[in-house]
Amino acid sequence: MDKRFLIFLILIVFTFGQEKHDLPAGEHAKGTKTYDQYEKPEVCKSCHTDIYQQWRRSMMSKSYTHHWDEIEYFDLAVPHAKNNPDFKEAVDGCNGCHAPLAFLAGDVTPPRPSEGSRANEGVSCDLCHSIVGVADEPVNFNYISSPGRIKYGSKPGLESPHHITKYNPIFKSTDLCGSCHNEKNPFGIWVKTTQMEWEDGPYSKEGVKCFDCHMPGAVGRSASMAKIDTVAQHVFLGAHKPAKLRGSIEISMHCREMEIPYDGTAEIQVELFNAKAGHKIPTGSVEDRIMWLHVEATDSKGNTYHLKVDEKGFEGEEYTIATDELAYKDFADAKGMESFEGLPRDGVPVGDRIFRMPYLDQNGVMTIMQWNTRELGVDYRIGPRETKIETFTWPMPRDIAFGEVEVTATLNYQKLVRPVAEYLDVPEEESEIDVINKTSTNFLVYD
Repeated sequence: MDKRFLIFLILIVFTFGQEKHDLPAGEHAKGTKTYDQYEKPEVCKSCHTDIYQQWRRSMMSKSYTHHWDEIEYFDLAVPHAKNNPDFKEAVDGCNGCHAPLAFLAGDVTPPRPSEGSRANEGVSCDLCHSIVGVADEPVNFNYISSPGRIKYGSKPGLESPHHITKYNPIFKSTDLCGSCHNEKNPFGIWVKTTQMEWEDGPYSKEGVKCFDCHMPGAVGRSASMAKIDTVAQHVFLGAHKPAKLRGSIEISMHCREMEIPYDGTAEIQVELFNAKAGHKIPTGSVEDRIMWLHVEATDSKGNTYHLKVDEKGFEGEEYTIATDELAYKDFADAKGMESFEGLPRDGVPVGDRIFRMPYLDQNGVMTIMQWNTRELGVDYRIGPRETKIETFTWPMPRDIAFGEVEVTATLNYQKLVRPVAEYLDVPEEESEIDVINKTSTNFLVYD
């Protein structure tokens, strides 16, 4: 190769790299763009019909307009920042991932969704396909956006009559996902770690990446004029899709003795295996979400009994066993109330095992306001390919009927704890119970 030509190529690569990294990212990108620099999703729809329709039905398109996100932002975060300006930067930063066009345009606090601004486009087509890299570690919306005629993607050699298409390796990297699915709050607490959980788990070592599950490939056309190829489906399936939740944790159960005298004690064991997710369950907005194991026994006369989980004795276990204790008292700070006694912490049957990681405020009380989190409690979620074992020691009640007893274990999930949802008038679908899995066993009670 000609030496001068080689030097020329090196200079081009160096110049492009400098240009990419000179663009602002994260907090520094606020107000550096305009809405007009980004095309509306409907423009993309004209050629990418199927991809547009998939995106439109996904949470990516609803990242700003989704009811709970709107309520949490406008009823808690924004007023909290007004009451305490120290939170202003963090609360503005919510838009870096939930309303990225508004954030980049400096339109913060954005208008409410009912006003129909371009903030409503959420994580739009042109936002993602304008990304040229991620600055430093993937966290806190530190993607680098370069809007224009060039649209970036995961495949080289594609052509479009509307724009220039370029391959960018960032679309093969989970750093792109991590730029919004990892988050550190103003107090240096990691309040979202989904991509980091994947990185620490077995799937990253095997080369199975976030988009392999959340954007599965299928044979089709990426555009009306494109050749048939494997196309990433822009469905972004996650916790808001019951089909994605169902079966993500496999459960099995047995009783250690199959025949128990009427005055004896049943010892029951439940095994829970994270067979499906490359991250912990729950993940993402862990402060909102709750997954719990509920066990019931029904005797031969139809009497039903609730079995409470055995304690294991680890530090912080009190947060993982359902209670009537009050929490979320820092709503007073957000809403400008002199005092607030709090809400029931869990809203599920007392004594059930909860799989969670509690977020704690400045007083050590559980909070759902991740920007106000000062400390994380015990992490008792179920990691990828991890199995947790729970036991239930149950002395036979005096009124137990002789004959067969069926024991049922149900693993339930809520995207938002019900007491909070009811207090803030969040639509019921956000706190509806999704059954992840269910199993049963039986034993015989004899005289």
